[in-house]
Amino acid sequence: SPPEEVEDASEPTKRDRSHLENTLKLNEDKPADDVSGVLQRLRKIYHSSIKPLEHSYRYNELRQHEITDGEITSKPMVLFLGPWSVGKSSMINYLLGLDNTPYQLYTGAEPTTSEFTVIMHGPKLKTIEGIVMAADSARSFSPLEKFGQNFLEKLIGIEVPHKLLERVTFVDTPGIIENRKQQERGYPFNDVCQWFIDRADLIFVVFDPTKLDVGLELEMLFRQLKGRESQIRIILNKADSLATQELMRVYGALFWSLAPLINVTEPPRVYVSSFWPHDYHPETHRDLFLKEEISLLEDLNQVIENRMENKIAFIRQHAIRVRIHALLVDRYLQTYKDKMTFFSDGELVFRDIVEDPDRFFIFKSILAKTNVSKFDLPNREAYKDFFGINPITSFKLLSQQCSYMGGCFLEKIEKAITRELPDLLGSIGLGKKPNVLSCDVTGCGETPKNRYRKP
Repeated sequence: SPPEEVEDASEPTKRDRSHLENTLKLNEDKPADDVSGVLQRLRKIYHSSIKPLEHSYRYNELRQHEITDGEITSKPMVLFLGPWSVGKSSMINYLLGLDNTPYQLYTGAEPTTSEFTVIMHGPKLKTIEGIVMAADSARSFSPLEKFGQNFLEKLIGIEVPHKLLERVTFVDTPGIIENRKQQERGYPFNDVCQWFIDRADLIFVVFDPTKLDVGLELEMLFRQLKGRESQIRIILNKADSLATQELMRVYGALFWSLAPLINVTEPPRVYVSSFWPHDYHPETHRDLFLKEEISLLEDLNQVIENRMENKIAFIRQHAIRVRIHALLVDRYLQTYKDKMTFFSDGELVFRDIVEDPDRFFIFKSILAKTNVSKFDLPNREAYKDFFGINPITSFKLLSQQCSYMGGCFLEKIEKAITRELPDLLGSIGLGKKPNVLSCDVTGCGETPKNRYRKP
């Protein structure tokens, strides 16, 4: 953040906030879309159709990703990353109008944020210790316990009664300080960042025009952002502190230093503005900065509006991975049973299969199944580790995982992937328009309508 203003008889003029309130719809009295019914159906599908297979084949040990109820019901999360003192905390203060209130996050020219700060909605201002947040299984932060007590001391929650936070949660992160060793932080900084990156709906990577040197820690961070390019927004903050010509140079330099780090055909969107409450410097491009800010707010609003679609798509993607994992374990087990004879040494037989699954067409046979893309297949090596911990004999074949009342695990997850989750998605896509929730419109009967084909 910029250094403290010198106390002066003329207090710096504040910027008008009406565009913030209009774009983010903070003044609308109507309640946000009521999604509790959809969330309940989503939880039910997850618990009855996806989780049984996930547990039965110990998917969590392959991916280290268990979905908690807190994660299903959590609000969209916006993550702020970047070097120290680029204005991340000031930007959150500005978006929420927290300046000069008891709620504001500390800002200053030195590295001020040493914690991961989660800013969420609550009836009154309250600070929550990380240890308490991790212990509360209703929140989506309980999995953070695995990073240890040292980290939990660096995690803090702030509840603020603000309209925007009813629909979104912000996470402020410690600034990246180059030439600092990770050990000095006392907890696995990169692993914690990865946890938040994996769950963020929008990732703001904030830069200051005077600090564009991309060092090792920042490079490492961009490596962790691979695969999340569509969620990343680059922000060149404090843009009004430079003359126009200088700003164009800096913008070019930022692109130049980031290009090798983000290997995508389309570079991420860069927003150029000054995200803090004071008025723009005279003789700078006020109109451009304001337009850029409104674009960024529209982006944020889009994520909030699409939260249910994203959540359902995320659970469906998870279900597809669980199904592929189950099919693979089933195939390994079937191959093992076929190869075993009365005189075989089970361990040797299985070692053969794990060392060279291609000889037994294990992965190829899965591709022959419908709806499996070769790009979704997990790494073969991962199964060596997986079966090192989980003996093959501890699993049952898919054909044996059926019950008279409950049906078959595989059929249930397939129904969830092909019918139930797409139907749920269809119902909310149309639920945004009133009075059209009949079955012939949403296609909740047996033959769903193609919503993308022109009538």
